Amino acid sequence: MLSKQNKAIGLPEPTQTILLSTGTAEEKRQEIREYFLRTWELYESLFDCLADERAYFSKAISLRHPLIFYFGHTATFYINKLMAAGLIPQRIDSHIEAMLAIGVDEMSWDDLDDQNYNWPSVANLRQYRDKVREEVLGIIDTMALSLPIGWDSPAWVILMGIEHERIHLETSSVLIRQLPVQWVKPQPHWPVCEIARHDRNTVPVNTMLAVKGDIVTLGKRDDTYGWDNEYGTSEQKIQAFRASRMLVSNAEFYTFVQAGGYGDAQWWDEEGAGWRNFTRAEMPTFWVGSPLEPEQLKLRLMTEEVPMPWDWPAEVNQLEAAAFCRWKAVQTGESVQLPSEAEWMILRNQVEGDQPGWKTAPGNINLAGWASSCPVDHFAQGDFYDVVGNVWQWSSTPISGFDGFRVHPLYDDFSTPTFDGKHSMIKGGSWISTGNEALKSSRYAFRRHFFQHAGFRYVISSHQEVVKVNPYETDGLVAQYLDFQYGPRHFDVMNYAEQLADIAVKNTVNHGRALDIGCATGRASFELARYFDSVVGMDYSARFIDVALSLARGETRRYVMPEEGELVEYCQASLADVNLSAELTQRVTFVQGDACNLKPQTELYDLVLAANLLDRLREPARFLTGITPMIRSGGLLMLSSPYTWLEEFTPKEHWLGGFRENGEAVTTHQALKRLLASEFEEVRTPTDVPFVIRETARKFQHTVAELTLWRKR
Repeated sequence: MLSKQNKAIGLPEPTQTILLSTGTAEEKRQEIREYFLRTWELYESLFDCLADERAYFSKAISLRHPLIFYFGHTATFYINKLMAAGLIPQRIDSHIEAMLAIGVDEMSWDDLDDQNYNWPSVANLRQYRDKVREEVLGIIDTMALSLPIGWDSPAWVILMGIEHERIHLETSSVLIRQLPVQWVKPQPHWPVCEIARHDRNTVPVNTMLAVKGDIVTLGKRDDTYGWDNEYGTSEQKIQAFRASRMLVSNAEFYTFVQAGGYGDAQWWDEEGAGWRNFTRAEMPTFWVGSPLEPEQLKLRLMTEEVPMPWDWPAEVNQLEAAAFCRWKAVQTGESVQLPSEAEWMILRNQVEGDQPGWKTAPGNINLAGWASSCPVDHFAQGDFYDVVGNVWQWSSTPISGFDGFRVHPLYDDFSTPTFDGKHSMIKGGSWISTGNEALKSSRYAFRRHFFQHAGFRYVISSHQEVVKVNPYETDGLVAQYLDFQYGPRHFDVMNYAEQLADIAVKNTVNHGRALDIGCATGRASFELARYFDSVVGMDYSARFIDVALSLARGETRRYVMPEEGELVEYCQASLADVNLSAELTQRVTFVQGDACNLKPQTELYDLVLAANLLDRLREPARFLTGITPMIRSGGLLMLSSPYTWLEEFTPKEHWLGGFRENGEAVTTHQALKRLLASEFEEVRTPTDVPFVIRETARKFQHTVAELTLWRKR
């Protein structure tokens, strides 16, 4: 096995990720130093497998850079992050650090990149890597360090670089596997498993095992480095299901190939059909030969081709795995599908322990086994095999952030570009998954056409994944209102909706029925529900109403706020975050409506709140005329507005104030007294109510609205 082989020939052990809070600061410094060096040397040892210069400079696949990029990229990552964190004063090589910084995520399968790059030589990059190594060691030896290590610690930046390089240890090994086999060479420190069944008839038959339902809480809780998408919480109730005891083997997957699965359109969704037609795939990409001659098939490993090990896991992309499940569902008459992230976690909870606490790895993972897959019935883990290790397992879950997700400021594009509904989760790790990748809490996702050392197991389950494309609200106005109504307080100005609700309850006689007209994303409606028996939130914008309804359902709304230039902040809003209980939502109804064309109401209101509405209506006087008969005698009309009259919203002839009449200035308050005098009496003199709207990190609208209160006679 690989770890024993490394020890015999003096290469670094794969090691395990470190704990963040144990021991003394100086002991932890030495742990980090050793972890860095072992990772660095392990990564460089992978490139020993390249036997031809062309292997560095030719693309293994058209959708990714050649390996020369990845050889240098992990080193430039350290310098770029250390610069961003202010931990080093200058760069080592700004040209290399710019060229090898970005372009890692694979493209869409039909998005070919033919751009030519003037790559550095291998020798130059080796010299560069040596300089970076010494720079990082210097930081480790001198950085301020206290325990536990948190996001703001210099040590976190170093761990980020280490775990990042371990990710590329794996992704680079996949690219090596896709190079022409004559350009690579086996190495004794990357040994292949020699256990295999080459007769399909001797491969064990997969069976289904019952799994009890459970309430699963997802979210990182262990004392190790994690990527930002691992933090937060998601609680899911999972019904009982059945799961395949083993991963799908090459022999089992061949039954789909033999049945013409690649040529039958009914098994492929739109994305899968597009990929299949584009690639003209007839079988898994790592199979070599013809599917019509199964006994002659070979399997491409990282550095060689071997006779087909039929009892090893089939390595496919998510589109192929999902197509197999659709085919299997028809064959069995049952709801066969890929497991969700939470269903996989139920299986994982049955496997004791976690890295870095393993004395012995429970499977073919963490480079404790081989530099290849192994038989699907080799590593039993409870009632199942390979819940952890051998190959990653595709899930049906598109990756997104948990409730409470926050972007790490030093790597703001690690997770969020994958929150697009197009990246599916992989779980469990593969034979080369080390460090963070081998943790129970790890969360990685790739585009569904992508090839990793990944296979799958299937489940018979009633779950249905809901794919949310781009769950971050990027509509500027909606995001701004979410931030205005649910975001943080600025300049010590109280939340506008809270201020208005507090004034409303103190001045309303009966707390029966309230209308919040122009409610936007609904904060004032929810605040009024603290005090009123029922509240109607009304807005002209269906988008605003949709957002308010989702918040009422208990959902978390994520949105993007501009910071400066192209930099953004990823935010979230939920009722729980502002101490609004689910019980309150039962009192609130949201409807779309036109304030200038109100429908008659059978029930009258005790309160009507119109906040920041008057100067955005095309006919504000018509609104006031229409709303008056909907307020019961003794009821309150609250009007709050900064009176920013603009012709783009209100034709000038319909302005209520802000103009001269017969040479005399007319204010909006004066006009309101005229319009409302016959039906209302003014409760008190107008009051100023300030509010702040954030536009960017350093630009805010600080506005003062005038609040007037009118009681219906």
